[in-house]
Amino acid sequence: MSKYRQAAEQILVAIGGVENISSATHCVTRLRLVLHDENVVDTKALEAVPEVKGAFATSGQFQVILGNGIVEKVYQELMALTGRSEQSKEEVKEEAAKKGNPLQRAIKVLADVFIPILPAIVTAGLLMGLNNVLTGGGIFFAEGSIIDHYPQWADFADIIHVIANTAFTFLPALIGWSAVKRFGGNPLLGIVIGLILVHPALLNAWDYGKAQAAGEIPTWNLFGFEINKLGYQGQVLPVFVASIILAKLEVFLKKRIPDAIHLLTVAPVALLVTSFLTFAFIGPATFAIGNGIADGFIWLFDTIPWVAGFLYGIIYGPLVITGMHHTFLAIDLQLTAGTTSGGTFLWPILALSNIAQGSAAFAMYFLVRNANLKGLSTTAGLSAWLGITEPALFGVNLRFRFPFFMAIVSAGFAGMFITMFGVLANSVGVGGVPGIVSIRPGDWFPFFIGMLIVIIVPFLLTVLYGKVLKPKSLQE
Repeated sequence: MSKYRQAAEQILVAIGGVENISSATHCVTRLRLVLHDENVVDTKALEAVPEVKGAFATSGQFQVILGNGIVEKVYQELMALTGRSEQSKEEVKEEAAKKGNPLQRAIKVLADVFIPILPAIVTAGLLMGLNNVLTGGGIFFAEGSIIDHYPQWADFADIIHVIANTAFTFLPALIGWSAVKRFGGNPLLGIVIGLILVHPALLNAWDYGKAQAAGEIPTWNLFGFEINKLGYQGQVLPVFVASIILAKLEVFLKKRIPDAIHLLTVAPVALLVTSFLTFAFIGPATFAIGNGIADGFIWLFDTIPWVAGFLYGIIYGPLVITGMHHTFLAIDLQLTAGTTSGGTFLWPILALSNIAQGSAAFAMYFLVRNANLKGLSTTAGLSAWLGITEPALFGVNLRFRFPFFMAIVSAGFAGMFITMFGVLANSVGVGGVPGIVSIRPGDWFPFFIGMLIVIIVPFLLTVLYGKVLKPKSLQE
């Protein structure tokens, strides 16, 4: 019997047998299971399996960490044992979503829309960070930037800026593609509705404030009804709502119009109706709501920065547990695209929170005796430092509880520190140690101090708490 077959058999027994599995799939490192009853899982027996590096439950799924190269082989053996056909991640996510309450389902919708566009956003953020290094003054020289001292690099920096800025300039097209696809429509129409909202013939949203003050906002006059000829660059809500309507309308029309004339009717009617509704009603309303939310956060962080920074640092870890952290990506994107904020003050705290969870996980290497847990502590800690916190959170810190609390308290103080110094990120990048390149060059020093806080403090607090107080969770 192969070790993968044996591992699959042991896992199957530990999770409650075939009858407890509702659906199953896997990602790069984890089995992703939807179980009928997660309470019957024998966690100790599961983690005693040599191939298992940890397990956790989140968003209706029970996930077993196995590692790259192992998970696929164990999954295939598990499917053979259960007599099931292999399932896609989307099918399992849909199955898990049925178990959630309305708030969880709403959060899942946001995650389904924004997670697919994250690679483009993060890549753009990294490239903008590289541009920061080349153009930021006072980083490598007392005065001026690299391109000031070496002008031959100026055009190279300009090309990088064009490449990096594209994802943010055409952000509505990315959101439109993902949202329309999520709601069952043609994703190409989603791209089109997004591009319509940033058409160069429209007043650029970034110039809206000046045009409003000067009373020079262009309008369309439709039979006596005036509509602002306004674009929605950098906006999230207008295209998000418009995409849902577009997808729903397209699906509605497809069911009622003969197949022979779909091409001539469905897309044109759906796009025309959605565009009119967006320019006339949806856009102005959601534009005001989105700006109101962003302005509210700006006011809070300007008025009581030390409280706001501390609270966001404290709550970000718990937000990841619930999945609600996905809602703040929309706010981050709104802030990075806005002209009043100058960047996002939320994302730097996010990056520090991830680092803190990684540091606490690293500390557990010196407290646990189980070889599997020692290996998981190091790999999960490194993953968190690179921006992926789930293995550290669910596999290590929440299991022992006290490392999680040490991490969020440390993140709170680090968040308070950098907020008091007005640290901002020009873009959303990698939410970990490499994230410093996305910070405004002038804010690198206070952010670096914040990084030292979340690298050192949670590590020391976790080790000292474990060594001195010897909590019961370590004895389990």
